[in-house]
Amino acid sequence: MDNLTHSLVGALLGQMGLKRKTGLAMPTLIIAANIPDIDAVAIVLGGQQHLAIRRGITHGPIAMLLLPLLLWGIMLWFDQWQAKRGKRPDKRLPVHKGWLLALAYIGCLSHPLFDWFNSYGIRLLEPFSSQWFYGDALFIIDIWLLAALISGVWLSLRRERRASPLWVKPARIAASAIAAYIGFNAALTWMVETTAKGDAPYPVMAVASEVPVAFWRRDLLIRTANDQYDSVQCTLLSCNRRPLELKPTNMSDPRINSWSKGNPDAEAFLFWSRMPVAELHADRIILRDQRFTDPMVTDRFAVTLRPPE
Repeated sequence: MDNLTHSLVGALLGQMGLKRKTGLAMPTLIIAANIPDIDAVAIVLGGQQHLAIRRGITHGPIAMLLLPLLLWGIMLWFDQWQAKRGKRPDKRLPVHKGWLLALAYIGCLSHPLFDWFNSYGIRLLEPFSSQWFYGDALFIIDIWLLAALISGVWLSLRRERRASPLWVKPARIAASAIAAYIGFNAALTWMVETTAKGDAPYPVMAVASEVPVAFWRRDLLIRTANDQYDSVQCTLLSCNRRPLELKPTNMSDPRINSWSKGNPDAEAFLFWSRMPVAELHADRIILRDQRFTDPMVTDRFAVTLRPPE
C-alpha cells in the first residue's frame, strides 16, 4: 500500500488504545508501520531494476525480527537523549521497554500484511524463498480504506481532546469496518477467480484485479494453457459475457531470452512480473505486465528489448 495508508494504520492502532501503554507509542507505531519500505532507496538504480528489490528482504521474516529491535533501540536512545538535555516533554508517559518493543513489532508486522492485500505482490519469505504472494483484495491506493482510517483517527483524536472516556471507540469501530471491508473484497476476488477457472476457456491463471474506487468491480485477467490472454470486467453479481478476444502473450518468442540476458532492467522485470506479455516488433520487443496496462501506468511497468550489438 502507499505510505499514507501505512502511517494511518499505525495511527489507528495507537488511537485504539495502544498509545496509552508507553511513552513514544504513537511515533513508534507510525514509524514501524513504514520502516520496511526502506527498500525504496532502490529507486536510485533507475529503470526497472528496483522491481527486483522492492517488497523483498525488508518485508521478509529476518527483517520482521530485526527492524523492530532496531527501531526500539533508537526510540529508547531518543527518550534518554531528550531527558539528559532537559527537553523531554513533561506530558510524555514513562517509557515501558516491554510495551515499546511490542508496539514496534505490531506496527512493523502491519506493513507486509497490508502490502499483501493488493495484486502488486510481496515476497513474504525472502531471503529463504523468492516466491511472490498476492492477496488481490485491495487497490494499491484504496480511497475507501483511506477514508475509514482518516475518519477513525480524526474522530478518536477529537473525542480525546474533549476528555471523553470513550475516545477509543471511533478507532475501534473504524478497525472493525476495515476488517469487514477487506473481508468482503477478499471474498469477491475469490469468487470471481474460482468461477472463472471453472468456465470456458478454463484458464490456468485467473487474477481478479481490484478496480480503483469501484471496489465492487474486478478486472478479471485470464491466461490460457496455450499461452493466450484476455480480460473481462466483473461485478458482484456477474461478469461481462462478451466473446473473448484471446491474444497471444508472445512470451515463447526465443528472442526474449537471448535479448534479455545481461539486461538488468529486463531481468528484474521478468523476475517481478506475474503476467508478462510481449509486444513484438522487427527491431524491438516491449515487455509489459497484464496487470498494469492502463495508459496512466503502463509505461512505468514496461521494458524495451533490443538485439544485442
